[in-house]
Amino acid sequence: MPTNFIPIYTINTAIAKYLMRIEAAKEKVSMLPVNPTVLASLRETAKLYTTHYSTMIEGNQLKPKEIEEVIQLNEHFPGRKRDEHEVKGYYAALAQLEQYAAQGISITEKIIQTLHDLVVSDGRTRIKPTFYRDGQNVIKDSSAGTIVYMPPESKDVSPLMRNLVSWIKENKELPCPILAGIAHYQFATIHPYYDGNGRTARLLTTLILHLGGYDLKGLYSLEEYYAKNLFAYYRAISVGPSHNYYLGRAESDITGWIEYFTEGMAFAFEKVVGQMMANNEKGEKDHSQLMRKLDPKQRKSLELFREYDVVTSKQIGDLFGFKPRTNAALCKKWVESGFLKIADQALKSRKYSLAKKYKELLTN
Repeated sequence: MPTNFIPIYTINTAIAKYLMRIEAAKEKVSMLPVNPTVLASLRETAKLYTTHYSTMIEGNQLKPKEIEEVIQLNEHFPGRKRDEHEVKGYYAALAQLEQYAAQGISITEKIIQTLHDLVVSDGRTRIKPTFYRDGQNVIKDSSAGTIVYMPPESKDVSPLMRNLVSWIKENKELPCPILAGIAHYQFATIHPYYDGNGRTARLLTTLILHLGGYDLKGLYSLEEYYAKNLFAYYRAISVGPSHNYYLGRAESDITGWIEYFTEGMAFAFEKVVGQMMANNEKGEKDHSQLMRKLDPKQRKSLELFREYDVVTSKQIGDLFGFKPRTNAALCKKWVESGFLKIADQALKSRKYSLAKKYKELLTN
């Protein structure tokens, strides 16, 4: 078993072009104005479609509209209980991922294990880190029954995962899309669980991108690109001379996978640019100057004020997964900066409203 994870790849002309397209789209999205109400709607749609496409890759049969009904209305469809549980779990994992990104956490094995627990749950709120598999797992072609991939033995999973997390922390100087793509590949290669590996790999990828500043307001879905190019997805990630992990997979050149991955990012990011430009052409009021005065957490908190005139520090903290002391400090800072104003002076039940000049951000 390789003791260290050192990927072999080359940033060729195609990858360099995809990276430039990614950066160009990222810059355009940061500059384009978008109404918070429209933004919240687009973000929710992106989460639903991400849930649809990521679970569809694994064989889930629910359509986008049905997924929306399952998640938002708790609807049930005969014979689709397993599919319902899958989409609820993935949607819950996406929500947890957003909290991790808002907190700016450092990726750990516990965080990956917690995301996996959500993936294989049915959306329940009580979660705990999962254990890695304790036996061999074999991936087979469902139609032919032949072995497609035999991952490392269970005794090697824990050290390989430990090495992967260390590698992510130690290689932050890499372009974030490259870092995320390699992490995706290696997680799928280790295949640390009996079930939920693909979904967790895609969540890990998204978390790395969000933490690296490539969140694009939460509007993109890499999963859509994978699902619509599924044969290319499996072909790109299945590298090496053998289906057996120990016969060359760890030492294989993954340039082809990085090329596929960055092309997918470019596609997804450019789609977001198109969506935002289309919404601006509909005549949405330009709040760009006012929006640029807000930091990412303030922009996200506008979602609360779309639903409530006044909120508590706990509500704001819950949005980001903060502890009470952090909630209070954040609200104090925002009051001092003029973003919030105190609506109720009581210490134990202090409430806050949005400052007047920012309320116009909530209108179409």
